[in-house]
Amino acid sequence: MEILFLCALGGYLAGSIPFGLVLCYLFGYGDIRKIGSGNIGATNVLRTGNKWLALLTVILDAFKAGIAAFAAYKLLPATPIMHLWGANAPFNVVGSLIAGTFGVLGHNFPIWLNFKGGKGVASAFGFILMTQPKVALVAFVIWLVMAVIFRYSSLAALTAAASMPIVAFLLCNQPIYAVFYSALAVLVIIRHHANIVRLINKQESKISFKKKN
Repeated sequence: MEILFLCALGGYLAGSIPFGLVLCYLFGYGDIRKIGSGNIGATNVLRTGNKWLALLTVILDAFKAGIAAFAAYKLLPATPIMHLWGANAPFNVVGSLIAGTFGVLGHNFPIWLNFKGGKGVASAFGFILMTQPKVALVAFVIWLVMAVIFRYSSLAALTAAASMPIVAFLLCNQPIYAVFYSALAVLVIIRHHANIVRLINKQESKISFKKKN
């Protein structure tokens, strides 16, 4: 079990790297926490008007949780360790799910920023992509359709997150994936509580791809 603790610790530290904040400083936009919604995620980076910087933030934020999950999966043995939710869970699967989940937690609550981070959408996607690509593809399609139709990034993220436990239960051969993805869905929804209020009050900002001066 010490190894699983190391998976959690390594995933959290990797997820705590604030790429959105670092990139905005490097490219001369200053503290991203002082504009828009105030978070360090790609959606707020997009509010600088720099689409490529927002894209790079998405990739790096997704990569950090995903690589933690991938590394744990590759380094740990595949021997079953416990009977979880109706299926024998291989050690490397459990380790990868723990590492990826804590990677998302690290993005949301980074130790370097007094535990004030992003909302974990990109990190959750990268984590799911590395552990169950089919589920990640469905999540992306749902997000894209909702974003194009309604132009609300938060609504798209909430819809995709809420659907993940169901999709995982239908597509994955082990129920443990649905369990961990359910925890992620709850986390994403909680982190979007302010957005939910603004959506209800019709005050949420829509996605804009226009470059700001």
